[in-house]
Formats: sequence, structure tokens, C-alpha cells
Amino acid sequence: MAAHTFHKPRASQVPPVSHAPYAPHAAYGCTEPHEHYAPYVAHEPYGPVVPQDPHPVARRVQRALHPVNARLDEHLPIDHKLSQVYRVGAGLTGLLLVVFGILGLVDRIGFFDTGGDTVLALNTNGALSVLSICIGGLLIVGMVVGGTFASTLNIVLGVLFIASGFVNLALLDTGLNFLAFKIQNVLFSFVVGVMLMWFGMYGRVGSALPHDNPYWRARHPEQAAREDRARLAQGRLSRPDTV
Repeated sequence: MAAHTFHKPRASQVPPVSHAPYAPHAAYGCTEPHEHYAPYVAHEPYGPVVPQDPHPVARRVQRALHPVNARLDEHLPIDHKLSQVYRVGAGLTGLLLVVFGILGLVDRIGFFDTGGDTVLALNTNGALSVLSICIGGLLIVGMVVGGTFASTLNIVLGVLFIASGFVNLALLDTGLNFLAFKIQNVLFSFVVGVMLMWFGMYGRVGSALPHDNPYWRARHPEQAAREDRARLAQGRLSRPDTV
């Protein structure tokens, strides 16, 4: 019986083709050379080209005044309540500062006098009186405007009052204390700053805002739209059919 002979297939005589490794694709964040990926080919960006904003400064100011694109409609109960809180906080604080500044000017205290003149138990001079009137007037403007503008103004000025308290605390009993601050003025700055921030953040900052809150709706537009559709559908189902 003839033995079966198995022949091993002859290896191909074609020499292997050597591929030069490709350079790293920096455009895609690649830092290692490749051997199996095609090289990067420059192309036009996909999709429509977004035009550059011709007014970037105005856009930044608008985003600063309306950081979550929320606008208060004072015809709605929740919006009206929030705007009232912002107006009251700005109005009361502004009135207090204006009265303090006017009393300081009436006493004819020197502009940068540090002699210890007091108004309403607070040390003051002409410069501090004028500054108080300006800030108080700005808060009264915020009270008149109301809405998100008043809220943002309260928050910003509250932060500035707290920062002013720390700065003037470091400048007490130094030659740079041009506003004649004493420790009671520092404490007043802290109290006014915290009060303004509380009024400005009311109903705007928090982890448990109600879903009818305009700031919550601006931060979660998709979920707010789903809830509106569900509420509308539920209202249609609960409404009796009328012929």
C-alpha cells in the first residue's frame, strides 16, 4: 500500500512589503506613531461654518446679567414673589446707604479726614459718604428695574462689600485707610454683604428649587418641557368631554 506523502506548501517567494510608520496625528491628540492607520488628511470642517460674533463684549455683558437666560415674568406668582424679594433687598439697603452718605455730607466732614467723625455709630468722612450715596443710588436703580438685574446686582455688590470688609480690616490703623474705617465699619460691611447676597440668591441658588422656579427651568429646559407636556396631557385627560 502506497504511503501518502504530504507536501508542505511552498512559501511565497514575494518579499513582504515594508510600510514606513506614519507620523503622529497631532490634530487628533495622537502622540504615538501608527502602522495601521491612514495618515491625517486636512479637510474642511464638517457642518455649517459658525460666523464669529461681531459683538463679543455685549454678549459677555448680557451673559453676566442673565447667566442662565432666565427672565422673570411678574405676571406669574412665583416670578412676582422673587422679584419682590430682590426689590426689597436692593431698596432697603440702598436707602440706608443714601441716608448714611447724606448725613456724612451734611456734617461737612473732610473728604479724607480720619479724625473719628461718626454718623449712625459708624466712622465716616467725605469720601466714604460720597461712595455710600453712589452705591445706594445704584441699588435704588436695581429696585426700580427689578427681576434678574436686581438679583445679580445684589449678589455682585454683596461680594464687593464682603471683600471691602476684609481689605479695610487689613488697612486699619495704617496710612492707607483713606475711608476712615474702624472695626464697626468692617462689621457693617460684612453684615450688609451677607444680607445683599442672601436677597440676591433667594430662589436662585440651591439644590431643592421647585420645578416652577424660572431659574430651575432655565437650567433644565428639556426636563421642564417634558413636565409641561405631561401636565398638559394630564389636564386634557382629567377634563370632561364636552359636546
